[in-house]
Amino acid sequence: MVPRTILITGCSSGIGLATAKHFASEGWNVVATMRAPDQARLAPADNLIVLKLDVTQPASIDAALNAAIARFGRVDVLVNNAGYGQYGLFEAVTPTQIQAEFDVNVFGLMNVTRALLPHFRAHGGGLVINISSGAGIYTLPMISLYCASKFAVEGFSEALAFELASQNIIVKIVEPHGGVTETDFNTRAAKDNAVNPALADYEAFIARTRKAFEGMVAARSISAEDVAWTIMDAATDGLAQLRYIVGHDARNFIKAKRELGDQEYVDFMRAYFKA
Repeated sequence: MVPRTILITGCSSGIGLATAKHFASEGWNVVATMRAPDQARLAPADNLIVLKLDVTQPASIDAALNAAIARFGRVDVLVNNAGYGQYGLFEAVTPTQIQAEFDVNVFGLMNVTRALLPHFRAHGGGLVINISSGAGIYTLPMISLYCASKFAVEGFSEALAFELASQNIIVKIVEPHGGVTETDFNTRAAKDNAVNPALADYEAFIARTRKAFEGMVAARSISAEDVAWTIMDAATDGLAQLRYIVGHDARNFIKAKRELGDQEYVDFMRAYFKA
């Protein structure tokens, strides 16, 4: 059988890197893309190529897609993984930072998907897997912009799934939550954390929230490899399932979101961040 081909964005580290390695080891043709391929932690092989792709630059996307097709003939699966977390109080986040968050997490994902759809339709179908987050299911303070971007991904993916089913193109969402080890996500989030010393009124709230987040960090229990396995399941199970959750709901955030009434859920979450 001819190996299937997967194109993955954001493969410089973390989930993207683990996913590229996992699919290559399973005999897939892998197109591992990233903004700086000269810094790749992947060694090119007969079934793996590393390409430059910046999700905010349509010309970069088109060039990567053309190179992928030239090498492997077609692309069967797209994994939209590139993204980052903009942390900090909303009042401290600048309009430029807000735009950058949506340019990568939302509009970039849309850019890559738009570029692949004609190719999928021409070949009678395809699969789009969008990497979301627990922050696309429930919200947390101090990461309102990241939550907003992932809620946008969730809504876009769900609506798009209805449209593309008519073209034999399946859309799926993978939702890691509870913290993923072996990624550079938190390092970048800490570096990009928005801080404004003038917002002293929030000091007590920030202290309480940081204490709550420390407990979340300590409870991390899933790895980038765990997420890669789930992406493999989503790519191969043949189901029209939309959402795949990765991680343990140790704090019952997902359970509360799904099972409580709206105000009960809000009260539950508010209590978590009170002194």
